[in-house]
Amino acid sequence: MVNLTLLTKVKSHRQLRQVDESLKLTLRGLEVESRILGKVAGRWPQLALKGVDEEVAANYILNEVGVCPATIENIGKSSTLKGFITNLENSTNELTIDIGVFEPKVVNVTVPLRRLQVQLVGGRKVGLEIIANIFGFCEDLPINSKIVRLKKQESYLEAELAEKQISDYYDWQESLLDRLIILGPTRLRIQKLLQKQNLHRDVIELNSFGIFVHVLTCKFGTDAAGLISKIGRRLEKARFAVFSPKKNNLLINES
Repeated sequence: MVNLTLLTKVKSHRQLRQVDESLKLTLRGLEVESRILGKVAGRWPQLALKGVDEEVAANYILNEVGVCPATIENIGKSSTLKGFITNLENSTNELTIDIGVFEPKVVNVTVPLRRLQVQLVGGRKVGLEIIANIFGFCEDLPINSKIVRLKKQESYLEAELAEKQISDYYDWQESLLDRLIILGPTRLRIQKLLQKQNLHRDVIELNSFGIFVHVLTCKFGTDAAGLISKIGRRLEKARFAVFSPKKNNLLINES
């Protein structure tokens, strides 16, 4: 048997069941039984795999979903890590990222504001709130960072955004297409809603960055913020963020 702590944040028992259902569907065809055991540290699903193909299933989940490092001892300097933005409203000088370190205590990664300014807005002295508005930062948004300072004895992790993360934002900006970030529902729920509301005429594609995090790429001329009024009431407890290249240029130039 293989036990894994998934790098997927869950906020309710309903989402825990949805993780279980999603993994069973994903692993269909393998000789493996998957079972969610519960949550670790109040937010990370713990998964048990048992069967002939348990190692194959574990490797797939490691690559496609991610697993929590659990302890700071499992992190090396220059490691590139996936995590989730946390405590965004409580900080003005750094971005805090929960990477799944919870033993013996929770340790988050911090990205200083000065690094974000250099990486994202050409070194301009732009505040964290404005940067968050420009790039669609929100609570529980997955984001990739690279460790640049590691002090294990002090439980300190400092990072910058990973090159791939910066590249993705650059590509989004260059495309001139709005993107609507949706947190909370499953991909299937969003697909059904797009079909029911006939929104495929407004949306080019749907990409998923986790079981509960998805991005709608809008067609040219479609305003991502305008889509919220069309689908918001039909996606119970969903949260939204917008990435708008045109508005981003205005915010950056005004700052």
